[in-house]
Amino acid sequence: MVKTGLAVGLNKGHVVTTRTLKPRPSTRKGFLGKRVKFVRDIIREVAGMAPYEKRIVELLKIGKDKRALKVAKRKLGTHVRGKRKREEMAAMMRKMASKAPAAATK
Repeated sequence: MVKTGLAVGLNKGHVVTTRTLKPRPSTRKGFLGKRVKFVRDIIREVAGMAPYEKRIVELLKIGKDKRALKVAKRKLGTHVRGKRKREEMAAMMRKMASKAPAAATK
């Protein structure tokens, strides 16, 4: 929105040229890098799932999504983390289900 230089109206304010700033390193916070993702995948493959994650998967298999969220929330501490973990486990189940028919046809 371009300022008009007037003190009233929708675009009120002093006319200035906007500066394009270099992105700060802090904007990368929370971004998952390739190497970290690769290492985590290998660890998950070798170590498997934690007992509470296995329980969440079992609950999702029988369609108890709400109960799975409650278990995840209880273990992880917050609602958002619980939702993220439930989605992660559901995605893992979908991935395993798509792999299973491919392995059965061989």
